[in-house]
Amino acid sequence: MQTVNVGIIGLRRLGGSFGLALRRYNQSKDARQHFAVTGYDPDEQNAAAARTMGACDTVARSLSAAVRDRNIIVIALPLHEIEAAYQLMSGELTPGCVVLDTAVFKQPPAGWASKHLGKEAHQVGITPVVNARYLFDGLDDIDHAAEDYFDKGVILVSPGSTADPDAVQLATDFAQLIGASVRFTDPAEHDSWTSVMELLPAALGVAAFDAIRRLDHWDDVRRVGNPAFGQLTHHLLESHPDALRDALFQDRANLVRHIDQVIESLAMLRDLLSEGDRDAVEALLVQTRDAFAEWLGRRRTGEWDPTHKMERDGAASSLMTGLFGSAITKRLKRGGDDDT
Repeated sequence: MQTVNVGIIGLRRLGGSFGLALRRYNQSKDARQHFAVTGYDPDEQNAAAARTMGACDTVARSLSAAVRDRNIIVIALPLHEIEAAYQLMSGELTPGCVVLDTAVFKQPPAGWASKHLGKEAHQVGITPVVNARYLFDGLDDIDHAAEDYFDKGVILVSPGSTADPDAVQLATDFAQLIGASVRFTDPAEHDSWTSVMELLPAALGVAAFDAIRRLDHWDDVRRVGNPAFGQLTHHLLESHPDALRDALFQDRANLVRHIDQVIESLAMLRDLLSEGDRDAVEALLVQTRDAFAEWLGRRRTGEWDPTHKMERDGAASSLMTGLFGSAITKRLKRGGDDDT
């Protein structure tokens, strides 16, 4: 059985879940390759926890050591750390290595990869849309990594215009192997979606906390914070202010438009409440609840329209079929059995 050497850079919930999903594949009766996983995280506690739970076989002491002699690199770092990671990776990657970048935005990392990585290393942007059972918990630490984190979810594959077709096929097969379906997106299109689904919630959480902390009775109110408040404001816990600032500015024109739309909706709700119009508020809540229920049902099944179902095609038992026989795979096979 061929060994495929994988490096996972960033070992919080996402990176740890990649490792656990690969371990599950290794243990399955249909496994045709064995994934040897080396992990790295700047926080040694994250790395130790990932090793203890089995999310990686070994832990590297440096990013350079984690990517050296690997066939596949998975980057699961915050956006503001990724360019530095590419700089450190430069000159360390095995020819034919495929870098799967999970950054929240796709266009900047593609530029950084082009700038810092050699021509024989191939970068493909991927975005996990995870198992719906984890949709509402708001947790991002390594202790909550799970082998089924990607099951029944979708991996958005966002290759740049110059991406190697075999590397894109590997990304597709890799996604299906860990339990997800696949959808292809243009990087620019992907980033416009991100400004709505990732940045708008962060902006609302920041604004809400800033407004609430200014209340005259904040000293009393703050004593009753519970999960609803924690979920609203969790970005302030999980993101450094500089990183959150950079993310908010990444697509600020779109984000400003989305904030304006939310302000309009809040103003409408405020006016209805001020007027005491219970029937109108009820009608708004019912309409919104019904739309949300429809979205949630489709989110859980992954079936967004009757003409486009993302079916798994058995790649879990035939990983990287698009790479076998290709120039990338020939190099992968030569290096694939090296010790980690």
